[in-house]
Amino acid sequence: MVQIPKTPAPASIAPRSVPTSADVARLAGVSRATVSYVLNNTSAVRISEPTRRRVHEAAKELGYVPHAAARSLRAGHSRMVLMPAPAIPVGPLYGQFLHDLQRALSRLDYTVVQHGSVGLRGDEAARAWAELRPVAVLVPHSGLGPQGVAVLKRSGARAVVTLGSDCVEGAHALLMDHEAVGHCAGTHLRDRGRRRIGVVVPAEPGLDSFSGPRLAGVRRAVHGTHATVTELPLAYEEESAARLAVRWRELGLDAVFAFNDEYAMLLMRALQDQGVRIPEETAVIGADDLMLGRLLRPRLSTVHLELPSGRELAELVDRMVRDPGAPPERRTVLGATVVHRESS
Repeated sequence: MVQIPKTPAPASIAPRSVPTSADVARLAGVSRATVSYVLNNTSAVRISEPTRRRVHEAAKELGYVPHAAARSLRAGHSRMVLMPAPAIPVGPLYGQFLHDLQRALSRLDYTVVQHGSVGLRGDEAARAWAELRPVAVLVPHSGLGPQGVAVLKRSGARAVVTLGSDCVEGAHALLMDHEAVGHCAGTHLRDRGRRRIGVVVPAEPGLDSFSGPRLAGVRRAVHGTHATVTELPLAYEEESAARLAVRWRELGLDAVFAFNDEYAMLLMRALQDQGVRIPEETAVIGADDLMLGRLLRPRLSTVHLELPSGRELAELVDRMVRDPGAPPERRTVLGATVVHRESS
């Protein structure tokens, strides 16, 4: 009989212990208090730059990160700023604005979390956000109501800030006046002698909070004149633009405000494919002032949107968090100016 020797069991790997602030302090040769001051960006205590560098290097070497829950417990609130993920196609300009704001908040030692509350809107979404106990919530175009604001504040949110065209009771408001965008475009076309103006209204769901006010702005710009305004539903698809372009001459339009630069480029291509001359037969203007619009032929006229810097808004949010009892602020953060190019 052949005896098969037992294979020794592999030695169990001892779990690696989680590094602590005490480990960082030993490696950096400082006290735990100094580690806390440095990693929590405490400005009340002066610490030399070499010491700060030593602490950060030790934390990086050990793989140490502060415990968010413990830090929140000491401070009495979290440092989490929650930003619901946009449920609509916001475009490159607004997307860059949100990105810059997140980076600026991170530099102020806030943890920015994007929450994808798919299928939830308004006050129902607010209850899902409240479960995460954020210190601030920045809400873009969500249909949030006063009840949802109250839920967030009861959960510990020190600042609830809406980004849109309307104010919500109890919340700070960063107002974006999209009617002014349409008014700029309409005034430009009117002053260029255009009297039969089409306005693109995107068929994509959720964009009505932008397109409705822009359409109203064009109507206001031509009010009291002989100019007419025609609403043009358009999906962001080549086929949809082609169908509209085929019947363009039947519509008898001599100008179009195409909602934004992306829709303008889509429609311009379709019109040119149908032999419609731009701007001789139809003037075209978009909005957002995207670089790609300057590369078109003819170059695209547009409405340049003036948004505040991410740093400026981050500092505003930080001030709201520090003074939760302050009355709600209302601040307009969207300006608009026409950039005249060859297409109009």
